Amino acid sequence: MQLVSRATAILATPRTEWPVIECEPAALLDLFINYVAILAAIPAVAGFIGKSLIGAYSPILPGLVHALIVYVVTFAVVTVIAGVIDLLAPKFGGQKNFANALKLSVYSHTPVWLAGIFLLIPGLHFLMVLALYGIYLLWTGLPPLMRVPHYRMLPYTLVVAACALVPAIALAVM
Repeated sequence: MQLVSRATAILATPRTEWPVIECEPAALLDLFINYVAILAAIPAVAGFIGKSLIGAYSPILPGLVHALIVYVVTFAVVTVIAGVIDLLAPKFGGQKNFANALKLSVYSHTPVWLAGIFLLIPGLHFLMVLALYGIYLLWTGLPPLMRVPHYRMLPYTLVVAACALVPAIALAVM
């Protein structure tokens, strides 16, 4: 139930939720197990069902392998983006803090994972554009979590978003 309330809060009221997240202890393994592992399964499973059972009728075994690869790579992508956020923080006037960078990366990916449900029905794939809300979440999370000055939020957000788009596009093309 905590997953649902956190996902709802970060999507509905990110400006008030980021300070709450910032104050939480850095239980990074719990974050991966109780949040990423569950939400990252949505696009992987929905994509598999949409491609193999509902839409394109791709072979089941390659579809399962693809879904598993996408699921595992998602963990790496979240971690790499957190590394980028942490590495770039001083360049944009922020403070390095990998635990907060990981929180920022994880919770900013929430719309991507939730929008993954639209992969279930091939005609709704265009609704994945709703995942772009994650850029706004990143933008609002930078000041409280990485201590970035407000006047540097936009360029920092754009650089991190550009870095995050590369693996996102690669996963979408796979």
